[in-house]
Amino acid sequence: MTLHINSEQALSWSVLEVVEHWHRLFKGSLLSQRFFQGEALSKAERDALSDQVNEWRERLMSISWFMRCINEPIARQANHEDKVTGRFWEGRFKSQALLDEKALAACMVYVDLNPIRARMAASPEQSDHTSIKQRIEQVLKTKQAYLPEQQPDSLFPFAGYPRENMPEGLPFRLSDYLELVDWSGRIIREDKKGYIPDHLPTILQRLDMDARHWIYLSKNFEQPFKNLVGAAHLVRKTCEDIGRNWVHGISQCERLFSSG
Repeated sequence: MTLHINSEQALSWSVLEVVEHWHRLFKGSLLSQRFFQGEALSKAERDALSDQVNEWRERLMSISWFMRCINEPIARQANHEDKVTGRFWEGRFKSQALLDEKALAACMVYVDLNPIRARMAASPEQSDHTSIKQRIEQVLKTKQAYLPEQQPDSLFPFAGYPRENMPEGLPFRLSDYLELVDWSGRIIREDKKGYIPDHLPTILQRLDMDARHWIYLSKNFEQPFKNLVGAAHLVRKTCEDIGRNWVHGISQCERLFSSG
């Protein structure tokens, strides 16, 4: 999956907002329940609640806690259905930071095409549990109702091309992305001979990305990289910022995210 963490928004939440978000996932504590119900707390209780809220705020911005909230109920349900106990997942999840538009687009398409590569679906609109299916269904609904284009509330919106006063959202047009997924899906199908069409999707041209590299990434995004993904100069700068001398996969970043 591709995740966007809005740390700035989370850091701006009030104590009540943090408690509200946490209570959607967990019961919270006796103090937070009393606070949420509007009961007056003593200074010592408010200080204790503040410590809890600081911890919860950090967890609400944490990919690890997000994955825990997803993985644990799936594992419990699977173990219950199979009548077994013990570990369900092979290992800990893998996290990669996407540093530029090319890495972002490649990762999104790779994730959205997972069901097609696995032959669980024949087209993006038939791919269950994917964002691309939700986006296509929303497009169809708005068209059928003759409404302006709307995007699913549960997904990060497409905001169009990067520009001054860029609204919050993905730096592509939705129509370009849908075209890119469809084109990539047709290329990777194993029952047809791969080919590069004369007219490449607009988004690939705008990203100045080699189509051969794109095809490789749409099939193998996870393999070449470990933690950081993007143009090599951005990977090097990020390494400097976080105090690392080297990162696995930088030579692949140099090759796959180069221009032309």
